[in-house]
Amino acid sequence: MAAEDPYVVQPAAGVYAYVQPDGGWCLNNAGFVSDGGRTLLVDTAATQRRALALREAVSAAGAPMPRTVVNTHHHGDHTYGNGVFAPGALVLGHERARAEQLAAGHQLEMIWPGTDFGAMEITAPDVTYSDRMTLYVGATEVQVIHPGTAHTTGDSIVWLPRQRVVFTGDLVFAQGTPFLAMGSLAGSLRALELLRSLGAETVVPGHGPLTDPSAYESTERYLRYVDALAREGRAKGQTPLEVARQADLGEFAAWREGERLVANLHRAYAELAGEPEGAPLDILAVLGDMTVMNGGTPLLCHA
Repeated sequence: MAAEDPYVVQPAAGVYAYVQPDGGWCLNNAGFVSDGGRTLLVDTAATQRRALALREAVSAAGAPMPRTVVNTHHHGDHTYGNGVFAPGALVLGHERARAEQLAAGHQLEMIWPGTDFGAMEITAPDVTYSDRMTLYVGATEVQVIHPGTAHTTGDSIVWLPRQRVVFTGDLVFAQGTPFLAMGSLAGSLRALELLRSLGAETVVPGHGPLTDPSAYESTERYLRYVDALAREGRAKGQTPLEVARQADLGEFAAWREGERLVANLHRAYAELAGEPEGAPLDILAVLGDMTVMNGGTPLLCHA
């Protein structure tokens, strides 16, 4: 198997994580829970080809096609493949994730027009919740929890208390840089506290290899680093781009997508200015600044 091929990890009986290396832009993780009679899928994939490969992986594990798909948030890399599993599966997500997905539409095609996403029909959640809900896959309890505004306004954590496995969505990027442009820095810190309180042993991040709760600590250090940079830069009257270009990433320099620093500074600046958590930023301006941080080269869709 080539290093770039998706692979399946089984952290507990009936629990599967579907990992797409290298976890860069549009290469998300998914997962599924099955008792052999029913299957619940956590997230899908960015392209039709990759969503079909995920469907094949479910079959190869001996699991039936999912009756339920839980989306951890609205971003297209996690939701574009919903239509591959519908109409046989009910799609579930936070109420804001549904609204955000419908508002975003085919946003990924606009950002990456050269990528072959395939015939993807936007398929938003059929069922929404506001705070938390509990599902069962046979005897397996699956808790779906909204942490508040964090990576986006409509995040969901998928927690399996008996198996001690948590699917964090993009609240955690293993070996990758967090992305707060559509969420909140303060809210992301609160979400980490919620994740800690669950007591998971296995952490399935939104991107990157499986990890453990130590990922919360490194993520928190990065968020506090961004907060400190923003406070200092804003006090000096510098723009987020000026701050990002001068910043020493230190321990975070090895993380993928370091250009996200400037996007995260835009969010931190907005919160320091008193903007509500999750208030829309000028995404075109943020993308422009990330392109500058990427050496003037447009961001690369890895899907």
